[in-house]
Amino acid sequence: MPSRIAGFWRWTKMKLYDKKQIDWNNILFDNRALFWLLAPIVIEQFLNSLMGMADTMMVSTVGSEAIAAVALVDAVNNLVIQIFAAMAAGAAIVCSQYIGSGDKEKSNQSAEQVVLMVFAISLSITAFCMLGGKQLLHIYAGTVEISVMENALIYFRITAASYPFLALFSAGAAFYRASGSSKFPAKVSVVSNVINVIGNALFIYGFQWGAAGAAYATLLSRVFCTIVVFYCLRKPRQAIVVKDYLKIRPDMSLIAAVMAIGVPAGIENGMFQFGKLAVQSTVSTMGTMAMSAQAMTNMLENVNGIFGNSVGIGLMTVAGQCVGANRKEEAKYYIAKLMGIAGAGTLVSCLLVLAVTKPVTWLAGMEMEAARMCFELTAAMTVVKPFVWVGAFGLPYGLRAAGDVRFSMIASVGVMWGFRVALGIFLVRVCRLGLMGVWIGMFADWIVRAVIFTGRFVSGKYWEAHSNDSYL
Repeated sequence: MPSRIAGFWRWTKMKLYDKKQIDWNNILFDNRALFWLLAPIVIEQFLNSLMGMADTMMVSTVGSEAIAAVALVDAVNNLVIQIFAAMAAGAAIVCSQYIGSGDKEKSNQSAEQVVLMVFAISLSITAFCMLGGKQLLHIYAGTVEISVMENALIYFRITAASYPFLALFSAGAAFYRASGSSKFPAKVSVVSNVINVIGNALFIYGFQWGAAGAAYATLLSRVFCTIVVFYCLRKPRQAIVVKDYLKIRPDMSLIAAVMAIGVPAGIENGMFQFGKLAVQSTVSTMGTMAMSAQAMTNMLENVNGIFGNSVGIGLMTVAGQCVGANRKEEAKYYIAKLMGIAGAGTLVSCLLVLAVTKPVTWLAGMEMEAARMCFELTAAMTVVKPFVWVGAFGLPYGLRAAGDVRFSMIASVGVMWGFRVALGIFLVRVCRLGLMGVWIGMFADWIVRAVIFTGRFVSGKYWEAHSNDSYL
């Protein structure tokens, strides 16, 4: 049996990449380089999740109304975060490809255009949310309790003020990762999370500000991140330098290069979050207990996905530089290798999160019924996620880095609305499966995505998309 498994693995690798065309003595990223690229990203992503976890757990001590309000607003906040993440992904891929091709000047110019673009877009989103926040919350969650809505509106307006800082930090961190230097953003995140936790303790417990206190702590930490990163980006001795911010003027050709990746990724991420809002709207009709359980389960799902998501973020840099250097087979090799690493890490993460679920719900002070639902959902997720999540969400990072963004967008949006949203709502409202119906729809979404993207990768058709859409 072991020999058959080894033979199958060798056959699979032959189908994915041609090792004879790879110069193994001159590869771009050896194991040591991969470790020092990925490890800081894992730490940074964990700390980002810790920020949300700290908000949720500290606010939960105030009461179910507060935790439900935070969950309600975070559904909208996550939509905005995903838009910024898409722009950061476009920045990382474009800059890493220019670095791989040896064109540092174009890489710096692209980074400047990203800064200009994300600043303008984030200011517009902040203005929209400030002016129309109340109407927006009522549109998708108008049936929630009045106390929950009041807390949600306060939390929303304060966190909306942090959007420009979040967008700029996301872009700045992407510049460092694109050059293979992921340590610095991780260090900034460490300090930022300390500020956030201290701020939570001061504003929530000291000043008794409740959900507003958590929002102010988040705002303060994001301001800190942005100031530090953009001060350091001015230093000349690094792969990407951004300075003289007031002198930056639009360069439509470079903006188009970033938007060629950022827009499809943004549509994909945005529609994904709109789907989650539709699901959240259904959950909000189930009562405060269900909303509390959903909020905590979402938090735990984010935690057990940290490792796989971090590997995907690193893969954009690795595959992007390979594409820029015109090393096609080496890019394929790294995609296959990193997805194997991500799969193993996701399995371990899911088991660890399941083991701590009950203590976490107890420490968070959740009501017994909400804690029970949360554990059941986490147990079901642990059975499904390790086997399909990497193929569904990790693999597309590599496909996008190779330029295959439109296929990823179309497939992801179609599957999400067909399974996560339509099937989930059907199972809840028609089959009366309650909160579990929402997650069964989500599991179906993961499985179908994994099948589609794995087939795309094995077929090699994503390289045809790269040839058609190349801008270097």
